[in-house]
Amino acid sequence: MFVSRFGIRTLIAFTHDLVAVAVAWWFAYLFRFNFEIPSTTLAFLPKVLPWIVLIQTSFFLWLGLYRGLWRYASLPDLKRIFVAVVSGTATVLLVLWLLDLLANIPGSVILLAPLLLLLIMGGSRLAYRAWKEHRLYGLESYEAKLVLIIGAGNTAMNLVKDLARSRDWHVVGMLDDDPRKWGTRLLGVRVLGGINELPQWVQKLNVGHVIIAIPSVPHRIHRHTLEMCSEIGVKAMTVPSYADLISGKTTVSKIREIELDDLLGRAPVVLDNDGLHSLLTGKVILVTGAGGSIGSELCRQLIIFNPDRIVLLELNELALYNIQEEFSQRFPDINMSFLIGDIKDHARMTQIFTQFRPSVVFHAAAYKHVPLMEQENACQALLNNVLGTYVLAQVAINFGVEKFVLISSDKAVNPISIMGASKRLAEMVCQALQQSILKHTRLDQAIRMQPTCFVMVRFGNVLGSTGSVIPKFREQIAKGGPITVTHPEMTRYFMSITEAAQLVLQAGLMGGTKGGGEIFVLDMGNPVKIVELANDLIHLSGLGEDDIRIVFSGLRPGEKLHEELLATNENTLPTPHEKLRIAQACQVDEQWLSDLIAWLSKVTVLSDQEVRDQLAKWVPEYTTKELEHINIPFNLEPVRKVQVN
Repeated sequence: MFVSRFGIRTLIAFTHDLVAVAVAWWFAYLFRFNFEIPSTTLAFLPKVLPWIVLIQTSFFLWLGLYRGLWRYASLPDLKRIFVAVVSGTATVLLVLWLLDLLANIPGSVILLAPLLLLLIMGGSRLAYRAWKEHRLYGLESYEAKLVLIIGAGNTAMNLVKDLARSRDWHVVGMLDDDPRKWGTRLLGVRVLGGINELPQWVQKLNVGHVIIAIPSVPHRIHRHTLEMCSEIGVKAMTVPSYADLISGKTTVSKIREIELDDLLGRAPVVLDNDGLHSLLTGKVILVTGAGGSIGSELCRQLIIFNPDRIVLLELNELALYNIQEEFSQRFPDINMSFLIGDIKDHARMTQIFTQFRPSVVFHAAAYKHVPLMEQENACQALLNNVLGTYVLAQVAINFGVEKFVLISSDKAVNPISIMGASKRLAEMVCQALQQSILKHTRLDQAIRMQPTCFVMVRFGNVLGSTGSVIPKFREQIAKGGPITVTHPEMTRYFMSITEAAQLVLQAGLMGGTKGGGEIFVLDMGNPVKIVELANDLIHLSGLGEDDIRIVFSGLRPGEKLHEELLATNENTLPTPHEKLRIAQACQVDEQWLSDLIAWLSKVTVLSDQEVRDQLAKWVPEYTTKELEHINIPFNLEPVRKVQVN
């Protein structure tokens, strides 16, 4: 019965403690009488020892000494043992006093017995834990991977504790830039010196891995450490971010490889969670382009706010299937609908809105690949990105949607590409619709008490998104190179997919404070040279510049050397959020929108040049002037490492 209830391990632990009580009292008598116990005492012991064992072990069970595992014995466990031993001893003395037997027990035995019991019970548990964690340096410790830890703070010490339980890792030292810690030992691991001494310690200790254990470390340290590791041929890893650690999403022991996100040095996004809950919780949310990088990440972020239902709309069947498989397994408790549909199809959109009645729409569906849309596909880019946006937006207005958030692009600023011009035209469509709504709202407040609010959000490239350079570079590295970069001076703005999605949600919440129709510009930080990005990926792959060549192929149709976040005739206004500003773009009116839609409705097929000519009429900032395409042969010498301050 006892075994079935508590298990064999608990029975073994209980038996150990039961024997420990008897042994502790026996040795207490041995020490008291110098290992020559009188015969009268020997006759007395068998009478009282069973009662002592029974009372003491009863306290062990009552205070829950067997709820944990010895392998994870810690200070709280030792405290429970102390309380159980002291409480049990006090009860034993009380019972013996009531039975008038206490006078027969020497005072030294009363003091020695609980001390010996504490030593036996606590010591055996710690010894077992040390054995399980290889602190005794058995043969298995030589099979573990030797690792140096960058950092000597609380996170590093927690990492040392976690890795000590692993058979796979053996920490041989720490490096920290605080001279006061040099030469000290933390949890038995020595702080060897500063971070810049990494190469010499790696060579001296024959280390194969380095872990950066500073969650809030500046990106320059990530980059510097990565470059040193690349030069000396060791693997660089890091712990989860500070935000993930404090949120409880993960633990220090979940070490991972350094990613490009770490090298960008982007600060975590601070969201107005209360405001977003009021906007999203319990609501039906529609996300178009839900199978894409941004659309799918938006859905992941939306789930946090517990909407009533998320409607995922996608034209690509495979993309929708993949996201359905992922979400069905990861979020089985969230109501979701996975729908195939074309945003240009007014009947299908009306059917979806009639069935689900969404309160908020995030419109991420678009054709976004610049060179692909520039040649042979210009008309489809125009119809999908502009007419599709209008059809979806008009249906949203008719069904009283609260917020309509358009995902735009930095390529819509002073566009030279068809994709960029079509996204700017989509912005202008939403602006015109907002002006029309405000006009009619003022004329008849009684009919339209809560007009639809349009919000546009511009941002640059996101790391790892579909069609971005990152997957292409990774594929080229996997094949042994070369990496093809269009121009040595080309720069782009980058942010992580998660950060972009979070800021889209925040902008969606803030939109409407000035009547709606705002164009939010995300703080994209400093532009990044694509050639430096390529170098970073080479280092992250554990390779060097001599292993993978970088060659320049020349600018592709529609590409700029440098992207912009504001047009020449725009400026921005600040918002309460430090990473969001509002662009003051030129406005268009209701008549302009009517003329545009009348023309688009008649379009069936246009040549690329006809699309360019029409875009130049509708988008004042658009220019068809071609940039100089610099074609550089593929047999250049490898690009050398770019020094980063």
